Amino acid sequence: MENGGAGTLQIRQVLLLFVLLGMSQAGSESGRFSVAEEMQSGSFVGNLAKDLGLEVRELFSREARVVSNDNKQRLQLDINTGDLLLSEALDREELCGSTEPCVLHFQILMKNPLQFLRIELQVRDINDHSPVFLDKEMLLEIPENSPVGAVFLLESAKDLDVGINALKSYTISPNSHFHIKMRVNPDNRKYPELVLDKALDYEEQPELNFILTALDGGSPPRSGTASVRVVVVDTNDNSPEFEQPFYEVKVPEDGELGSLVVTVSAWDLDSGKNGEISYTFSHASEDIRKTFEINQKSGEVSLTAPLDFETIESYAIIIQATDGGGLFGKSTVRIQVMDVNDNAPEVTVSSITSPIPENSPETVVMVFSIRDRDSGDNGRMICSVSEDIPFILKSSIENYYTLETERTLDRESRAEYSITITVTDMGTPRLKTEHSITVRVSDVNDNAPAFTQTAYTLRVRENNSPALHIGSVSATDRDAGANAQVTYSLLPPHDPHVPLASLVSVNPDNGHLFALRSLDYEALRAFEFRVGAADRGSPPLSSQALVRVLVEDANDNAPFVLHPLQNASAPCTELVPRAAEAGYLVTKVVAVDGDAGQNAWLSYQLLKATEPGLFGVWAHNGEVRTARPLSERDAAKQRLVVQVKDNGEPPLSASVTLHVLLVDGFSQPYLPAPEAEAADAGPADPLTVYLVVALASVSSLFLFSVLVFVAVRLCRRGGATSVGRRSVPEGHFPGPLVDVSGTGTLSQSYQYEVCLRGGTGTSEFKFLKPVVPKFQGHSPGPEIEETPNFRKDFGFSIQ
Repeated sequence: MENGGAGTLQIRQVLLLFVLLGMSQAGSESGRFSVAEEMQSGSFVGNLAKDLGLEVRELFSREARVVSNDNKQRLQLDINTGDLLLSEALDREELCGSTEPCVLHFQILMKNPLQFLRIELQVRDINDHSPVFLDKEMLLEIPENSPVGAVFLLESAKDLDVGINALKSYTISPNSHFHIKMRVNPDNRKYPELVLDKALDYEEQPELNFILTALDGGSPPRSGTASVRVVVVDTNDNSPEFEQPFYEVKVPEDGELGSLVVTVSAWDLDSGKNGEISYTFSHASEDIRKTFEINQKSGEVSLTAPLDFETIESYAIIIQATDGGGLFGKSTVRIQVMDVNDNAPEVTVSSITSPIPENSPETVVMVFSIRDRDSGDNGRMICSVSEDIPFILKSSIENYYTLETERTLDRESRAEYSITITVTDMGTPRLKTEHSITVRVSDVNDNAPAFTQTAYTLRVRENNSPALHIGSVSATDRDAGANAQVTYSLLPPHDPHVPLASLVSVNPDNGHLFALRSLDYEALRAFEFRVGAADRGSPPLSSQALVRVLVEDANDNAPFVLHPLQNASAPCTELVPRAAEAGYLVTKVVAVDGDAGQNAWLSYQLLKATEPGLFGVWAHNGEVRTARPLSERDAAKQRLVVQVKDNGEPPLSASVTLHVLLVDGFSQPYLPAPEAEAADAGPADPLTVYLVVALASVSSLFLFSVLVFVAVRLCRRGGATSVGRRSVPEGHFPGPLVDVSGTGTLSQSYQYEVCLRGGTGTSEFKFLKPVVPKFQGHSPGPEIEETPNFRKDFGFSIQ
């Protein structure tokens, strides 16, 4: 079977050969087409009918088709249009390799009649391949003493493209020792050569590396690269060299002891012992040797003592590197100390003004300067002062300040200020300094003394001893020192007739008031004066206060009996009819007391009587009345002793003797003869005589006062039609008018007319009907208040 199949295949190949030969004889036409490689499938190649002069319908009717020698359908024919199209993308390098030009052969087979047309398709090269080096890294070892111009062969690159797109040239990366030169072999292969332009130096550059680039002629050109490493063979001819001739590092001033500052490094191009290096400080100062140390093997410089930026800001250290052969190199290390905010601001006071007068505006209190030994933000400062004080900061020149008052101060409001000046730097963390001062405000006499009261009321009991302390006034001055020392004085009275200088005095140092003489309530009940208080400032300031002195009554006046008048020369005898019933008013004992208040409250009692139980005295009004009906057995002459006593402490009293004659009627014969009564009374008492004279004088004055009063009343009534009704005239009624006020025995005030009957040897005190209405009292004046000489509960007062 296998032999039979092989034979059949051979027969077919022979037949095909004959057919092709026939076809070549049947049609000799051929077509040539061109297409660029890598075009996509279906790309248009050419129109077969147009190029070969055939009809499109002929291609269709004769079933034309494309055949190739390798049976690969790379082309296809559209028999409806005659267009020749690519069946697949063509790769020139795969089809033809380095052969140029690259031509593919095809045949067009048509039937009826059988015809063969030859077609050539040229595949044009495109620059789709880059030059490629087989070795990506080339190593060359060249002695450092090789002569200039020496040539060294390098591997060439390969480019699959052909023609203009093939490898064109070589280049190397820029360097100062080599250039590239291209040579062409007889087979047109191009290879590079490396040419030495500059002598090599192992110590300078023990190894050179550069890039070899192969370029083609395409547009744009493509390239391929390979690295070339040239190793220079050394000879011992170099000293140690530092990596850096100058090192600069920054170290914070608070760096830890033992910390690494910097590492210096040097190398020696020589080898062996000549390449071993040790590091030392060269010509280092004492500060450097105490602060830093260097490791001789590693070149590490470490910190051995604290740094202080404010003392030394930087260090310059020369480090020497020495090899085993004695050759050395030097490098300088500059260590910059970085400032750390480790210094608080400082305040330096130039001057302080204290105390400050309280009336001084915008006074410079303090001049000071500030500084911070740090630098940068650590040394920038902000100065401030408390906000609740009347002081402000002003900057005069850089870092100099003045502290000034913002307004006029008031010592009385605040006499002392504690001022804190705060200076804060801008570092991290921020540091601040507080400087406190105390500014005192000195006093200016701008406050007058002020009394504790605008008016004082003092009370003093009458009959006081001279130079008695009766009270004090007090004034304070808000100022200080001499401006606050107050002296007191009496101011002149409004009424120049008031003897103020003889009444009181004031201690100028403490304001104590003293009565200079004994005061009499009955003569002077109250008086007023003003006390001045002045400080000792310049000029002095003063103020004044009103002082009212009230004289308190003392029981220093015994009751005085007005009726019956005790006069031995003219005794007064009361007549009582024997037919009088019990409660018959015999007489009324009228008495007054010059005192006031309870000292003038009078009470009456019967001390002695000829017939006890026959008469009685009312305690409150002094009325003597019969206690029972009279009888024939009662003696015709009755003698009564009535005591009048005040309510003072101790009480004072007076007595009056009453003579009562019991008669059947009031005819003259029953009255005792003056001679007999005079005989009974005994010799006249001088006091009685004085009383009679005084009573006569008072009566005359009383009558005169009544006449004056009547005249005044008539005059005022005449003017009442125009000015209306007016009040009772002010002042006490002068003359013998008797004022009876209801404190003792009567509830209303009456005025009585008193008369003494003479000529018969007897005188009587009689009460008549009231002749004038009641009058109001007169209020005291502004300075001196004078009171009636006598006042009694019964209501009588004699002026």
